[in-house]
Amino acid sequence: MKSRKAHINRKTKETEVIVEVNLDGTGKISVKTGLPFLDHLITSLSKHAMLDLKLNAKSMDGIDHHLIEDAAIALGNAMDQSLGNRVGIVRFGHASVPMDESLAEASLDLIKRQYQRIDLSIIRNQIEEISKEDLEHFFRSLAQNLNICMHVSVKYGENDHHKIEAAIKAFAVAWRTAAGYDGKQKGIPSTKGAM
Repeated sequence: MKSRKAHINRKTKETEVIVEVNLDGTGKISVKTGLPFLDHLITSLSKHAMLDLKLNAKSMDGIDHHLIEDAAIALGNAMDQSLGNRVGIVRFGHASVPMDESLAEASLDLIKRQYQRIDLSIIRNQIEEISKEDLEHFFRSLAQNLNICMHVSVKYGENDHHKIEAAIKAFAVAWRTAAGYDGKQKGIPSTKGAM
């Protein structure tokens, strides 16, 4: 099997984000963004997707929105790049994940066509010192830079923290399936012969 690794160094006037990812890892994780809840979400993604991940993000302007957005962009770029030409992958993944009283579902198609439908059902304007719109933007930015079709939906729940955590874990488990190798698939998993 070809190594599925990527290294991204995204540096702007607003942030610097360095990401190393190994899709076929064992869940070795080091995440440092300066935002504890963002670290927790990215760590959960890596753990349940079984990625080896190093992500260090630093804000140059002190604006959380820029840090959250650029962390998602760089992570999405690295995961996309590590898939290579996507030969031999399962392509589709679905997961339904509970987190106490909350339930989230994720359905993914790793085709190279961007589409996102994300419903996190967040009620409060801020969760763990991150704004509702920035959490939603994190999911959208990740999906756009992964270059995939992604549907993530929180079906129900009462605690916004649990909803977000269920959503990221559902995405991670669906990703693990979709990005996994298919023992029967010999080429591009598409009738078009191209992704």
